[in-house]
Amino acid sequence: MTLLELPEDTQAKIVSIGGGRGAQQQLRELGLFPGDTIRLVRRAAFRGPLLVECRGTQIALGRGIAAKIRVE
Repeated sequence: MTLLELPEDTQAKIVSIGGGRGAQQQLRELGLFPGDTIRLVRRAAFRGPLLVECRGTQIALGRGIAAKIRVE
């Protein structure tokens, strides 16, 4: 499943990050790597960004990039 499909307030492990080099580089710069545990804090209304937490840091991710992050 992707991060976009994860229920709110649920933890999951990042399995892989898809997309092009730019998307992968952007997520690495934000500190998101395969193997990390991530928690979906909440979804913004009206198809807005997702708020996730990883290693104690909250990060807002757009839905397009969240769909590229595979979790289990």
